[in-house]
Amino acid sequence: MSVVQHHLLLCATPTKALCGDPAVGAASWDRLKRLVRDLGLEDPGRPQGVVLRTKADCLRVCCEGPVLLIWPEGLTYGGVTPERIERIVHEHVIGGVPIEEWIVRRTPFSRPLPPG
Repeated sequence: MSVVQHHLLLCATPTKALCGDPAVGAASWDRLKRLVRDLGLEDPGRPQGVVLRTKADCLRVCCEGPVLLIWPEGLTYGGVTPERIERIVHEHVIGGVPIEEWIVRRTPFSRPLPPG
């Protein structure tokens, strides 16, 4: 089983008016799929771990859509276009440097409480 480096969840099929243009979401999803594949990020032998991608209907961030949530950091990018996807994948996912001006929410994982 491969280690997961990142999981990218893209709100690409918006159903609410606040979510943004569905055509932009679809184009962003297409770009994300192509980048992950073309850059070999889903290769189970990748030393840094695989990058998973999921198309979501709603990530409960009803502003500046489409939005992209990146785990494990818990960073949500707003106004995600195909061009932004390109920079986010190269600079954040591969390069490790988040693009601060596009982040609309931070929801980091918290550690579970010990039993008892």
